[in-house]
Amino acid sequence: MLLTHAGKSPDIDPDAIIAPNAVICGDVRIGPGCRVLFGAQIIAEGGSIHIGRECIVMENAVLRSSARHDLRIGNNCLIGPNTHVVGCTVEDEVFIATGAAVFHAAHLGKGCEVRINGVVHLKTRVAAGATVPIGWVAVGDPAQILPASEHERIWELQQPLNFPLTVYGLDRSEASMVKITRGLSATLASCLGEQADR
Repeated sequence: MLLTHAGKSPDIDPDAIIAPNAVICGDVRIGPGCRVLFGAQIIAEGGSIHIGRECIVMENAVLRSSARHDLRIGNNCLIGPNTHVVGCTVEDEVFIATGAAVFHAAHLGKGCEVRINGVVHLKTRVAAGATVPIGWVAVGDPAQILPASEHERIWELQQPLNFPLTVYGLDRSEASMVKITRGLSATLASCLGEQADR
């Protein structure tokens, strides 16, 4: 399903193949030879999304951009099933495995891997050719790659990155779930409202 948002419609190369129940919304450009499989969702909520050539987006992957963070995926990347990739830069030949998450303003260098259920936190830079092991967490610039069991060390590195400010424009000191959900609700209403009016 192809949807227009904020006056922008997806631009899909004729050589790309999109599954009939994938959703592609807004300012999205998909290059030649790409394959977007069943249930995948590629949603530009204000920023743009650009996917290079010969990329595979597997079942139920969610790729998103926001007004603050465009999403750029290079050439020959594989985005695994049930992944969440939002507002970041992914260079060429990157493998993001099943269930992995890559957050806002992260940067994945050429040929790196984020293995099953790996996490790359916001503003984190993973070097070219590096690997985030199964279930591990990358955080910081340059990335420190830690097992999930080291939560206190991860939080020590993550806290100064100020997730609420980076993602929602609210400093941690003023952020609350009320402010976050109200702001996000207003942002999403424009996208969902356009479709409901059809």
